Amino acid sequence: MANTPPTVLTFAASDPSSGAGVQADILALSSIGCYPLSVITGITAQDTVGVESVMPLDSDWINDQARTILEDVSVSAFKLGLLGSVENVAVIAEIVADYPDVPLIIDPILASGRGDELSNEEMQAAMCELLFPQATLITPNSLEARRLAYYDEGDEVKHSSLQECALRLLGMGAEYVMITGTHERSNDVVNSLYGLQNGAPGLIKDYHWERLPGSYHGSGCTLTSAITACLAHGLTMEEAVHEAQEFTWQTLRHAFRPGMGQFIPDRFFWARESEVQEKASELQH
Repeated sequence: MANTPPTVLTFAASDPSSGAGVQADILALSSIGCYPLSVITGITAQDTVGVESVMPLDSDWINDQARTILEDVSVSAFKLGLLGSVENVAVIAEIVADYPDVPLIIDPILASGRGDELSNEEMQAAMCELLFPQATLITPNSLEARRLAYYDEGDEVKHSSLQECALRLLGMGAEYVMITGTHERSNDVVNSLYGLQNGAPGLIKDYHWERLPGSYHGSGCTLTSAITACLAHGLTMEEAVHEAQEFTWQTLRHAFRPGMGQFIPDRFFWARESEVQEKASELQH
């Protein structure tokens, strides 16, 4: 029998377009050689343009899904995406607390790429108070970082630097914070990893990436899932963050547009590149 690949349990809502949500997690985790397990937190009506509506599942269903699979399979890492309700946040916090040695990576989704609100103030407070203290890494974009860092002080969000936001998020208990810069007005996309440096919280490294044209549905899900997969394979945090960004950038460079909205990252770009090369080789011969 073959060795079991690293297993990752993702908690996320379903996306019919497979651009984001649990489908995106499964694609990215599989592409990087992990075996994805999934707990569905909600059902969405969405396409490549935006999210029309979200129906959170009852928290008892979340608990039953997770407890059942966790009694059967040992997991290498947890990944959290859209959670759907305060009740779901609370029950997931209880579940992951029973596995303190398993890395917990959180993509704190507050809105869709179009700007559709997916999280209210109560959910944001619950994430900050119940989940972030358990987190190995959280991966907010710059807009999310500002909202979450000052979730209880709304006016401050307009005046804070991203480093100040990161320090506040670290102060909530997260071991690492990675703030992505796609929403910032910069020539390159700058993603910044924060954590303990010489015993004090601060910037570990800035990563600069070429800003690609277009708008992408599921880039955040892809990046966070890729980091989780790399950690599940045993990479250090800095190694995982670097490799996952490279993978994600390639998925965006090879993105396709199946509908009338945003581009979809191609999480299996490497497989399709191989197919093209094989076909070209066949034609040459």
